[in-house]
Amino acid sequence: MDRPASPAARRFPFRILVVDDEETVREILVHLLEEAGYQVVAVPSAEDGLKELDRGPWDLLILDLMLPGMGGLEMLRTVKEKDPEQGVLMVTAFGSVETAVQAMKEGAFDYLSKPFRHAEVLVTVRNAVHQRELLSENKALRRALARGGELVGKSAPIQELQRLIDQIAPSRSTVLIQGESGTGKELVAHAIHNRSPRAGRPFVVVNSGSVPSDLLESNLFGHLKGAFTGAVASKKGLFEVAHEGSLFFDEISSIQPEVQAKLLRVIQEREFLPVGAVESVRVDVRIIAATNIDLKDLVEQGRFREDLYYRLNVITVNLPPLRERREDIPLLAGHFLRHFARENGRPLPGLRPETLKALMVYSWPGNVRELENLIERAVVLGNGGTIGLDLLPTEVLEQGRGGGEGVPVAALEETELNYAETVARFERELIEETLRRARGVQRRAARILGIKPTTLNEKIRRLGVKIPR
Repeated sequence: MDRPASPAARRFPFRILVVDDEETVREILVHLLEEAGYQVVAVPSAEDGLKELDRGPWDLLILDLMLPGMGGLEMLRTVKEKDPEQGVLMVTAFGSVETAVQAMKEGAFDYLSKPFRHAEVLVTVRNAVHQRELLSENKALRRALARGGELVGKSAPIQELQRLIDQIAPSRSTVLIQGESGTGKELVAHAIHNRSPRAGRPFVVVNSGSVPSDLLESNLFGHLKGAFTGAVASKKGLFEVAHEGSLFFDEISSIQPEVQAKLLRVIQEREFLPVGAVESVRVDVRIIAATNIDLKDLVEQGRFREDLYYRLNVITVNLPPLRERREDIPLLAGHFLRHFARENGRPLPGLRPETLKALMVYSWPGNVRELENLIERAVVLGNGGTIGLDLLPTEVLEQGRGGGEGVPVAALEETELNYAETVARFERELIEETLRRARGVQRRAARILGIKPTTLNEKIRRLGVKIPR
């Protein structure tokens, strides 16, 4: 019997759920697939199948089109509504191929025709579970890249923040992100969105503080043609644009009271009235809000609605200032050096030990954004070699003369790091992890990473990457 390579290579077998009302068909599929190395459960009805799926996860669902009670096509739609990535193979009798094709249009991977040819079943199942595995790997790698690209750091506060984001991302709850200017509130909002089921849908940013109240209302809720002077055409609002995705309110504390009232209604009712309209529009949007001001203080001052505050403050994420996570400065500096060297077509510079020590001592009132701007300036003004004290702003140098009071000793010990080597180490680890997931197949690893095979091969050679066997 031809055994598929995928189940044998995993630490556990692929799990397949068979839903078919014919006992003979169930027995044939169970025997055939178990012999091929899969773990199989078979049930006679869609209702039983949905119960098993709730106990999941299942790598593949093999689903008969003609079932008593809930039909196969109806079950497919229910399954895809809950999990769009669930792999499904339809089983069809001769004469109902058109329905099977319709099922593929609605998300099924392929179909099997009765009576079965064993070899065809095994090939089709192997292709389906292989696609499922690729989807899982891509999702895991996107998550890993999101962590590395958006939130750089290894300090205890950042590790706790990563855990919190992973915990809250799958929910649809409203999130309030609090932190000083420059701490990365929008990056955290992006991370929450990217790790959620809404990742493939829009992430829309509302710059609350820079838009007048009347214009903000039109931007949020849209308007009909002729609703006001200058409304020469109807326009969708940002809530409608963000349907099934996330809407991020940056500095929500600056929204005026009249807009606060309408925002509250949208959060409560999940519908809004465009300017000039008489019929409401329903939306499914997750609200993520950010503020650098304590909203509770604004509530007490009468400048922010209390009911809106409690609607926003379902889950709170507090971002630490950079001065409270100084051990992340070397990693952040290396990250920004690589980014701006690539962006400006410059060779990747290093940081001299005395330069990094000055960065470690500085108080960073502008937080990560200030560090990012400083590194960009140094890369642009530097000559491509190591970055010395002469490229640092005066305020950083003045604080640096005061010594390293309050800076963790372990953090200062990292000043001898060569940042080109630091960046190379992270890149090497990412490629090795991708190759491990691709079981050493470089062409497949290149596809997962989104780079050319020749580029991957050059990086493997240059970085001394260990290829798994």
